[in-house]
Amino acid sequence: MEPGAKSEAKQGEARAGSGAGASGSGSGGGSIKVYHERQRLQFCLLHALNNLMQEKECFTRVELDGIAGNLVLSDPNKGQWTPLSFIFKPHHNVITGNYDVNVLITALEARKKKVVWHDRRKGASSIDLNAEALVGLMINVPIRRFRGLWTGRHWVAIRSIDGIWFNLDSDLSEPKQFKDKENVIGFLDSVLSQGGELMVVLRDE
Repeated sequence: MEPGAKSEAKQGEARAGSGAGASGSGSGGGSIKVYHERQRLQFCLLHALNNLMQEKECFTRVELDGIAGNLVLSDPNKGQWTPLSFIFKPHHNVITGNYDVNVLITALEARKKKVVWHDRRKGASSIDLNAEALVGLMINVPIRRFRGLWTGRHWVAIRSIDGIWFNLDSDLSEPKQFKDKENVIGFLDSVLSQGGELMVVLRDE
């Protein structure tokens, strides 16, 4: 993280008890503190990474832009760029963000994390949600906005916090708690069936 850098996120915290996660910072016995960044522009990967790591400014826009820039330097197709390529670069949009999977993998590897792309043919049930090395899951889903006039992809973090699984989608107003692990598997299978991609994030230390 760059010294003094500020996150582009709309930050928020939620505390979830035995029921669904509730927004706000009120305290209560047995409550679970959940960090949740809200969506801004197309910085969903930035928000998803911080939500995955459960840490404010664990990653910053400055850092992700730097990673994308370094990836561009090694792009074998750089000589074929058009003027628009300097805005809609291969690994991110310099105005709105919209980072790709290469930025995600490089950013997490810098934090000693390993990203494993899940084979959709195996289904979500083949993922060991109890694995000791498991940090969480990153999903990339197709989305439609403005009544279908604009289509794109969206990054979402899914992880367990104190034994409870949460959907930390930055498009949500607050974290969404899963009922149980079977509910998580069902959700992930639905994502895969609708063209989503799933990446398993593991500690690599």
